[in-house]
Amino acid sequence: MSETIKGRRVPLSEAMARGHIFAEACPSREVLKHVTSRWGVLVLVALQAGTHRFSELRRKIGGVSERMLAQTLQWLEEDGFVNRVSYPVVPPHVEYSLTPMGEEVAEKVRGLVDWIEINMYRIGAGNEVVD
Repeated sequence: MSETIKGRRVPLSEAMARGHIFAEACPSREVLKHVTSRWGVLVLVALQAGTHRFSELRRKIGGVSERMLAQTLQWLEEDGFVNRVSYPVVPPHVEYSLTPMGEEVAEKVRGLVDWIEINMYRIGAGNEVVD
């Protein structure tokens, strides 16, 4: 996300340096919450593999409740990262995929996920690592 300062669009990192992200009313906080939540990260990474139906996503993302997955998909759709296509058939058929902007943010989140996976042995050194 970017912000306009004096008629010029600046990246979120620059806005952070200026302190805008730290302001309670900063609208980017909601987007940040959606993208970096546990389920938001996993949905974005899962959808990098391509279009998925709701049930496929739920099976792929172990531990997510139906309600939480639906809410996360709705947030990411409202933010413009996820595309939802509903087919008028019985039973209902809905597919989710990443928008071009969703692909961009998923790539950024994927970097964080990859870093965590690679460095799991260093994180919480006394914790047991699960494969």
